[in-house]
Amino acid sequence: MENQPSREIKLVDNIPGAEYANVMQVSHTKEEFLLMFANLAGPSGKVVGKILTSPGHMKRIVSALQENIVRYEASFGKITEAEAPKNDIGFSDK
Repeated sequence: MENQPSREIKLVDNIPGAEYANVMQVSHTKEEFLLMFANLAGPSGKVVGKILTSPGHMKRIVSALQENIVRYEASFGKITEAEAPKNDIGFSDK
């Protein structure tokens, strides 16, 4: 295989750090997927991130996440899935 040039990836200044999300909404059109992440605490919450990507990239993201879950569980044990929110949290596809 031919050597590929290295790439420099910069972290832009408007991303201050990691945000904790305990809720995610996924929606899609034919052309793109939208992932909206929120931090819900008590009676309120806030959207902490939005990702818009193509269906092809979404499939690669899901594959990478599945692979990492397998690796995590091999190292640390089975993950118990979190419960879904029991009430409406303000997001709606309708």
